[in-house]
Amino acid sequence: MAKTYAALLRGINVSGHRKVPMPELRSVLEGLGHRNVRTYLQSGNAVFTTDSPAGEDELTTQVEDAIERHFGFRVDCLVRDGDYLAAVADACPFPAADLEGKQLHAFYFSGPADPERFAAIDQQAHHPQAFALGDRVLYLYAPEGLGRSTLAEAVNRPSVVKGLVVTARNWNTVVKLVEMTREE
Repeated sequence: MAKTYAALLRGINVSGHRKVPMPELRSVLEGLGHRNVRTYLQSGNAVFTTDSPAGEDELTTQVEDAIERHFGFRVDCLVRDGDYLAAVADACPFPAADLEGKQLHAFYFSGPADPERFAAIDQQAHHPQAFALGDRVLYLYAPEGLGRSTLAEAVNRPSVVKGLVVTARNWNTVVKLVEMTREE
């Protein structure tokens, strides 16, 4: 049965480094047998439909391997199905409809967002910024945007997220990827 996924690439097309042109990324995904491949922005968001019985982890490895073969460098990636992305959006503990997209972010993780990882972070010291944990996701409210968020730095420190692939998307992108995985 066909299922639609989003591939979230980490750390590409930043300041001219690790260039992954979106038309080439679409070709790479089509080369894996996926169809209805679409990209969003230049920051590494792709949506595709597949009949593959592979799960998210196996699809992630396939995408990472194909990108490395095509571009000559490895890119961390997370593949998540449309139902998961919708569930993340629906479970947001912050008033997303009342905020600008740049004020709310989802940090997607390759594994569980265990509360123990974040227990030492004093959220009050970063007020009014705040975070909440969900299913393999951290929701970050940053009223001045991600670039000015001291809390974003704290939750994404290597010592905190050690062993996980982490990639963040602003809320506009979160919503757009849910919409794109619903289109067919």
